[in-house]
Amino acid sequence: MKFSNKALSQTVTQLCLAKEVDHIVISPGSRNAPLTIGFTSHPGFTCYSIVDERCAAFFALGMAQQLKRPVALVCTSGSALLNYYPAVAEAFYSEVPLVVISADRPEELIDVGDGQTIRQENVYKNHILYSANCREGEEHQLSNEKEINIALNSAIELSGPVHLNVPFTEPLYETQVDLSVRPQHVPARSVPASLNEDISEVLSDWQKSTRKMLLIGTLPSDTLSKELIEALAADENLVVLTETTSNLHHANFFPAIDQLIAPLDEAGFEQLQPDILLTMGGMVVSKKIKAFLRAHKPREHWHVDERRAYDTYFCLSHHFKTTPGVFLSEFLKVKNAEPGSYRSDWLRVRDRRRSQQKAFEAGVRYSDFKVYSEVFRLLRSSMQLHLSNSTAIRYSQLFEVHKELEVFCNRGTSGIDGSTSTALGAAVVTGKPTLLITGDLSFFYDSNALWNAHVPKNFKILIVNNSGGGIFRILPGAKETDHFNRFFETVHGLTAEHLSVMFGFAYTSCHTEDELTQHLKAFFAATGPTILEIFTPPAENDLVLQEYFDAIK
Repeated sequence: MKFSNKALSQTVTQLCLAKEVDHIVISPGSRNAPLTIGFTSHPGFTCYSIVDERCAAFFALGMAQQLKRPVALVCTSGSALLNYYPAVAEAFYSEVPLVVISADRPEELIDVGDGQTIRQENVYKNHILYSANCREGEEHQLSNEKEINIALNSAIELSGPVHLNVPFTEPLYETQVDLSVRPQHVPARSVPASLNEDISEVLSDWQKSTRKMLLIGTLPSDTLSKELIEALAADENLVVLTETTSNLHHANFFPAIDQLIAPLDEAGFEQLQPDILLTMGGMVVSKKIKAFLRAHKPREHWHVDERRAYDTYFCLSHHFKTTPGVFLSEFLKVKNAEPGSYRSDWLRVRDRRRSQQKAFEAGVRYSDFKVYSEVFRLLRSSMQLHLSNSTAIRYSQLFEVHKELEVFCNRGTSGIDGSTSTALGAAVVTGKPTLLITGDLSFFYDSNALWNAHVPKNFKILIVNNSGGGIFRILPGAKETDHFNRFFETVHGLTAEHLSVMFGFAYTSCHTEDELTQHLKAFFAATGPTILEIFTPPAENDLVLQEYFDAIK
């Protein structure tokens, strides 16, 4: 086994190894050669080579999302680490642990006109948990060890991105057979989640309330036990609203939030307005539920999360710093007030909406809505489902997603960049069949994701191609804007066919309703990396969607 002869490289790699940061995504370069040598020469690391740094960062994010522990990124100096920034911001808001390790020029070469050199220290300062700015030289060894320990432990303990900036002088490729430093490993803390506060007053308030709402954003599928889910479902004074990415299912819950509330008038909103709003999980997709709860504020808004509480509805009254499981285990012990009709009334509304939607789907013409309706009708096998921003995730909110699907979407920043790369990273480490449903702009924006030697056989992509940013057509006033087609919708005539051939994916296209079901069934049954591209009529999509909302009023 060989080691880089750079003490700083050995310090980084040895501390990563000690803390089980053992999945490493490396983009090529020269200045990062000491790190690349250190990681690739040690059998304790699993290394991946991804050329495009933006894709590499989202690929690592997808892996960390599934592993639930940090994945490291390694790049050369200069603009390389700036290309990581979209994924760093996503990791920051989605609480995904990433370790960015950027090689740098020595301090004396910064801002003197040296090539491939920028001001790298603290470059992510607004979206990072910790920045460790290291120095080369024996006199800095103890300081470097301290900084690297803090950074790596922050990623582990706080679940988010950290940055290690490590400068190297030339020569960069020299190796040795033995370690010259053995850095001190300060273990990360592991503190069991608990509810360390007096909750008697809020318990009493919860117990007495007959109009409670639980809104659940992004959650891993194993967050709540079956017993807790059943206890929530048994509370007749509680309406549980679940987003597609909540991965929670029960006959007494309310999925497809927009389907439920979009047709409501003012009287309906007043009837639905809760006294207590309880929220848990990550970012919420539905703009309609945000608008409703901001306009019809609950008396109390409590949020459950170990780290953060966003005042999304401008009425946050309490932040419970624990996990949803610990919190609900305490709260669901109490006996509730006499049951009212809050949940039962809205279950009847939900069932009526479903009936109206079923009738609409039976006669809907070929469009984005028709495609998504058929996709979610046929998608019944156990797999990971990744949804891109922005149209795919929003359409998914209108349909019931089968309970065997695990659903993911990059909702931290809600950008279209990186959806394909994230899904690929997840597929590589999970071993499960993985399907990405994406729009055409999101797919083409991240097409370098397919420039990847690690694509597993269990990976498929379904592209709904409406020839541009169809999401803008449904925004109020957007279509009336000057130059809408060119600067907002960005109409194009591109297809994924040639990219599929170049990167070794099987490719099929679909253009009509008659082909739709047959192609979907064949696509779901196919083996090996596969792309199905479904073309829809852009001028029809927003009209059909408006007809849908009219039909369920």
